[in-house]
Amino acid sequence: MYFAALLARTEDGWEASDMELDDVESLSDLIDLARSAAVDDDTVVALIEQEDAWFGVVRVDGEEDPRYFVSNASLAARSSYGSMLTKELLGSDEEDDELDELDLDGTEDGEEEAVAAFTEEEDEDDRVGGSAAEPAPAGPLGDPRLLDDLGVSNKQLMTLDGDALSEIADSLGATEVLEAVR
Repeated sequence: MYFAALLARTEDGWEASDMELDDVESLSDLIDLARSAAVDDDTVVALIEQEDAWFGVVRVDGEEDPRYFVSNASLAARSSYGSMLTKELLGSDEEDDELDELDLDGTEDGEEEAVAAFTEEEDEDDRVGGSAAEPAPAGPLGDPRLLDDLGVSNKQLMTLDGDALSEIADSLGATEVLEAVR
């Protein structure tokens, strides 16, 4: 079972909206959905969680390149929506962003783990975990500093477990709006 929400920053704080994952078939769809929720090209944070097994954060700031973080890449790679993020973070060259053939009930265990090499253009220092030709690491992957300026330190993000999305929302000052869509 997945939970996903978009938090869009506004002049008055944060606005939350429930993100319907049935309409998300690729990482591009997720980014487009986040950008469409933005108010005046301000920051949007997409939060995805699968039954307390893993959580993912996607940050979109206007037209800048999105930034990603996954709490447990190994578990996420075996999940339909998590695999979108891990493939991006591991630099997968696969063009397989379509989720049409996947069983999206949250029980995708047994799917092949995302394996890829970093490209020369990517800076491995900007990522946590992952290396060339290895499966997704059994730990955090991505940019743990993507929420530093919003009140969630990289240390805090990397040690979250349990109801991580509520803790992130609390640090952002968006608890009430997130709970309203939960």
